Parts: sequence; structure tokens; C-alpha cells
Amino acid sequence: MNLIDVTRELGTEEECFSFLEKQRWPEGVKCVTCGAPKISRITRVAPSKNKRAQVYQCLEPTCKQQFSVTSGTIFHDSRIPLSKWFMAISLVMDAKKGISAKQLQQHLGLGSYQTAWHMTHRIREAMVDNSGSLLKGTVEVDETYIGGKAKRRGGQKKTRAEKFDMVMGFRERGGRVRFAHIPDNKKETIRKAVSANVHPQAKNIYTDSAAVYDFAFHPLLKKRHKMVNHTIEWIVPGTDVHTNTVESAFSLLKRGLIGSFHRVSIKHLHRYLSEFEHRFNERKNGQRFEDLVSRTAQTSPLPYQKLIAEPTQ
Repeated sequence: MNLIDVTRELGTEEECFSFLEKQRWPEGVKCVTCGAPKISRITRVAPSKNKRAQVYQCLEPTCKQQFSVTSGTIFHDSRIPLSKWFMAISLVMDAKKGISAKQLQQHLGLGSYQTAWHMTHRIREAMVDNSGSLLKGTVEVDETYIGGKAKRRGGQKKTRAEKFDMVMGFRERGGRVRFAHIPDNKKETIRKAVSANVHPQAKNIYTDSAAVYDFAFHPLLKKRHKMVNHTIEWIVPGTDVHTNTVESAFSLLKRGLIGSFHRVSIKHLHRYLSEFEHRFNERKNGQRFEDLVSRTAQTSPLPYQKLIAEPTQ
């Protein structure tokens, strides 16, 4: 479904509730507390503090919990109509270089920038890939740096240390891309990032000629590791050894961060990386809207106070 389909087919709250119910419980509604399949539906006729017109009652004698279709999801306790939520999901999902919270506020007529900002981060939270699946084909690995200071006057170039934060990219040719924010470029740090994203039985692994890669791979990967020296060439002549495809993914990421968001807090960088990763990996999926809504229903709420809290050490 694209934005036109969303506005046409999910224009009322009743249609949105029904759609979310099907995406959340394709085999039938289950209690969010105990998982029991026996429930009853309660439709509110009189106005109440609870905005949801329909709630469910668990019929399990030891539970008896009441819940709604949005309970325990990213929509939990939100006063924004589901119809606007679904339009926001469609906009964020299909904006190739991302859409800022300010744009979303204007497009959807949201009351404040903070509301739109909170909304976008909750959607990004649902985009996080928690599958644990690893890249197995020919995998390209590279790194880039996010943030830092602009080039100083007088011709002095910024050093690597001034570029602040390192992001590693992993792209399986013909497959998925992964981004990982890492604190430094030490051997052990890179080893952990590679192990978390690349299968030890990957067909090939290609990198640039940075010395750290010689020591940061699983023993099985070292046998399939080949490097390209970017000081003299972009591709090893007569071979398919290059990192051009992962670098193209980095290019799209950077254009989005610079063009749409301008400045990204390092505290929230991991969510922006998840957004670009998810959008790239799902770009050819004709059911990507339905799949993302299903993921929002399986993602825990992200309270505003938790979002703005200082990160724990």
C-alpha cells in the first residue's frame, strides 16, 4: 500500500482498528497479558476518557484483563488518530532520503514539533531488525564517519578524530544492507561488529586495505577475505573485488542525514541507521506497509521521557 491507498482504504478509525487487528493477530485476537485466545469484544457507546471505541475482555478466569488493539504497541497511550499514524508510517517508509519531523508535522497537521519528533522515533523503533539473521553471500564491508566539524579556514583538513562517530556498513550483493554505529576502529570492536552481521560461512568478504581488517575477522572469513587498495584503484583488475555497492548505500545514508535531517544526535543515531537500513532492504517488497504495521504492533511503547532521558553508562 502506498500513501494514496492508505488514505483511501484506511480513512476512518474503524477501518484502521480493523486493519491493525488483522496485522497484529492474523490467527485471531489473543490476550496481550496471558495469550489466551478466548476474548469478548466491548464496544463503548457513551463517551469516556479512553479514546478507543472498542476494547477486548480476556475470558480466562485467572486474567480477565481488558485491552485494546493498540495496547503494548508503539501507538500505546497516543492521542493521535490511527489514520494519521498510518499516513506517517507510509511517508517515513517511502521517503528515499527520509522525512524530517518538521515536514511530518506540516503534512499531517500535528499540534507540535515534539509530537511529530516522538512519532518518527517510535516508527524508527519498529524498523529495528531484531531477526538476528546474518549476511551469507558476497559481503562488502566498509566504514564511514558521521558528524564532526567542518573544514577549518586556512586549509587545515579535519582529522579522523574530529569526525567523531564511526558507522560500519555491511552489504550483501543482491541482498540486504546493515549499518552499525561503533565507538572506535579497534580490532576487537570491529571483530564484534562483523560477527554480529556476517555469517562465518559467507561466500566472500571484501574490504578496503585498512590494516585492521587483517586481524578482525573470524578465522573462516580470513580465508575468503580480499582487499582493494583505494589509493590506486576502485576495483581489483580482472576480478569482482570492490566495495562500491556498500559505498553507494553510505552515499544515500549521508545525503539523507545532511539533506533531510541536517543534524542528528549521536544519542539517536542508531534509530536513523535502522530507518535507512529498513527502507533499503524493503524497497522491493510490495507488502512493506503491511509488514511494517505488523512490526509496529510487536514493538514495545517508547515513552517520551525514556526517549529524552540521558543514556545510561
